[in-house]
Amino acid sequence: MAPTAPKPVPWTGLIWFTLLLIVCYLPVMKNLVIQWSTDEDVGHGFFVPIVAGYIAWQRRDELLSSPSRPNYWGVALIAWAAVQVFVGTLGAELFLQRTAIIETIIGIILVWGGTRALRILTLPLCLLPFMIPIPTVVYNQITFPLQIFASRVAEVVLSLLNIPVLRDGNVLELASQKLSVVEACSGIRSLLSLTFLSIIYAYFFDKKVWMRFALFLLTIPIAIIANASRVTFTGILSEWRTDLAQGFFHLLEGWIIFIVALAILVFVHFLINQIYAVVQRRKVLHEVSQ
Repeated sequence: MAPTAPKPVPWTGLIWFTLLLIVCYLPVMKNLVIQWSTDEDVGHGFFVPIVAGYIAWQRRDELLSSPSRPNYWGVALIAWAAVQVFVGTLGAELFLQRTAIIETIIGIILVWGGTRALRILTLPLCLLPFMIPIPTVVYNQITFPLQIFASRVAEVVLSLLNIPVLRDGNVLELASQKLSVVEACSGIRSLLSLTFLSIIYAYFFDKKVWMRFALFLLTIPIAIIANASRVTFTGILSEWRTDLAQGFFHLLEGWIIFIVALAILVFVHFLINQIYAVVQRRKVLHEVSQ
């Protein structure tokens, strides 16, 4: 069935459900916002609902022109989310409480517009998990290997540059000072931010859906290698001036490396499109020759 003409935005229902969501999850949302403002690893969380909301708003005509077929499995999902947030509150498990917000939003969409509305809003919904901090147990399992990898790369490069270095786990012993690759230097911050930005970048600058997955996956090694480069660069600078390995200069290095990683992502996108164009041209020429 062809989509009907777009209906007016149901502001009453939209505001009503938004207020109910805020009232029901206000304590959870409050703690989440506090963590966004105090934990630099999830500082991008402020932008996630804004960007997701903007993308959803862009799709309003498609959403409103689609036949509304409510799916009442959404009610079951909302009920499940309510139980989940209750259990999470009793057990002081923040991840359960916070993911319940996303489940409730999905349930509301199912009740309001059915599975078709859910498909239309797939991308903004897939962005929402980026605003939820990773559970501590999982976080530690990710950050420690990243710390070890960055310190190993730094050790190898510094040795090749004839800079005396001795690595003990995630600690680099240099002639000038001791550098410890702590959790903040693991690269998890740039990894989370870059993967989020890669999806947004692909959405706004490329219409190919598969490109979002490609850039998302390629961002992971880019972020990891960029952070290892930051640790290595810090080690090199510390041999020149020890104060460059800490404070403002260390923070500035992080921002510079992040911008470089973002530039590499843009270049990789350009490169993939060039290869894709060549493949498409050869395919057309092959079809014509036959």
